[in-house]
Amino acid sequence: MQSPDILDHPQSILIVDFGSQVTQLIARRIREAGVYCEIHPFQHAAAALKAMQPKGIVLSGSPASTLDENAPTIDPAILEANLPILGICYGQQALCMALGGKVEAGHHREYGRAELAVKKPSSLTEGVWDLDSEHQVWMSHGDRVVELPEGFEVVGISANAPFAMIANEERRIWAVQFHPEVVHTPDGAKLYANFVHHICGIPSNWTMSAYRNKMIEKIRDQVGTGKVICGLSGGVDSSVAAVLIHEAIGDQLTCIYVDHGLMRLNESEQVVTMFRDEYNIPLVHVDASERFLRELDGQSDPETKRKIIGRLFIETFEEEAKKLGGAEFLAQGTLYPDVIESVSFTGGPSVTIKSHHNVGGLPERMNMQLVEPLRELFKDEVRVLGRELGLPESFIGRHPFPGPGLAIRCPGGITPEKLDILRKADAIYLDEIRKSGQYDKIWQAFAVLLPVQTVGVMGDGRTYEFVCALRAVTSVDGMTADFYQFDLNFLGRTATRIINEVRGINRVVYDVTSKPPGTIEWE
Repeated sequence: MQSPDILDHPQSILIVDFGSQVTQLIARRIREAGVYCEIHPFQHAAAALKAMQPKGIVLSGSPASTLDENAPTIDPAILEANLPILGICYGQQALCMALGGKVEAGHHREYGRAELAVKKPSSLTEGVWDLDSEHQVWMSHGDRVVELPEGFEVVGISANAPFAMIANEERRIWAVQFHPEVVHTPDGAKLYANFVHHICGIPSNWTMSAYRNKMIEKIRDQVGTGKVICGLSGGVDSSVAAVLIHEAIGDQLTCIYVDHGLMRLNESEQVVTMFRDEYNIPLVHVDASERFLRELDGQSDPETKRKIIGRLFIETFEEEAKKLGGAEFLAQGTLYPDVIESVSFTGGPSVTIKSHHNVGGLPERMNMQLVEPLRELFKDEVRVLGRELGLPESFIGRHPFPGPGLAIRCPGGITPEKLDILRKADAIYLDEIRKSGQYDKIWQAFAVLLPVQTVGVMGDGRTYEFVCALRAVTSVDGMTADFYQFDLNFLGRTATRIINEVRGINRVVYDVTSKPPGTIEWE
């Protein structure tokens, strides 16, 4: 992955990605410390090192084993750069292998919580952990280091990892077997802050105010006197992108809001009102709901539905651009996780996960350049930028809503009748959450209309209607999620309202599934 080259970041951290499912969390912890960082696949580490000129390097974990024949390795340029290095899990093992140590597999696996005992002072733990203290960390490894390279010392140990934390203070290399980035290592963020501030010497200079000002300059330089069309989805990301671009170039921007008929109750009206009336941004409201629903008719495969929706969005943009007399640029609310996952070094599931984003570029026939002002930001950073731009908190604080909308919350075939049922149930659910004061405690909550119908008795008659599933999850970072623990009174009250007020539903269930790292949408 090449550097986004969006802004100039003279003081940054390079994260070399070996494929860990939580590599993005490393970036989040470093950004939270007020320091800019980028993630690059290990194959492109040397090029990223040259382009970024970072002040320090973090080596991520990996699902691979350093003992595999084609295991990911550390580019020699990383070790020759004479920069501070912090290796995490696989990163520790790869460091030790590259520097003459030894790694073994097949015994003393360690997954989950563990207690780490600090045995020696270290620059990494200074001010965070005292000597001879014990602390909870999160382990996830089958292999382990059994012999240290020359010049390294043991800083901390756990029951199954005699080299759980090691350091070569002279070479400025530190490595840990555990994962400081996950919330299950309570002091992990402090360790990352120590690394970037005290070891790498980078101050907390990554702010949304600075980002806003520099990005406005970048947009003006890129666009010049050209016209920009912004694909407005109604979500937080594209809306923040639109407001930022409008601040930069004014009426050179025209937003196109495509109402695909898959939005939540009254959401289209709210979006149009906010952009036309409150921000006075040129807006074309395209009611394409019949077109979308016609092509989605009879489609039950979720990925097929996503691709249909993405294709129709592109086609709509092309048509509207012609009506507007053409435009040189198309703006999107692409986020940094979209970019990372679209170039994952394994190829992995990213193509499927991000199939509704044009992260890799647009079809050549469109003859437009992408403007992606949020390309370097994580979701929570976008919310901070939105507040910086003055968007209302009621909008900025909304739960994430995927581009395909209700299409993926209506498993199986889609009909206008089913969507109407789902909208009403979802609105009641969110209304009850807000009334109970729990909305801001939840990362994402939504209703799902299951593709099954059950027999029920309502009054003196039998019904044969749909089952509605309710889901609510908590998350610190959007990477992992756990179900939100509503009390039974809330669930009972909400279920009763949905069954009484929404014709077509006779049963409500609550989903208590937790999600591992990855998407937290229903699919």
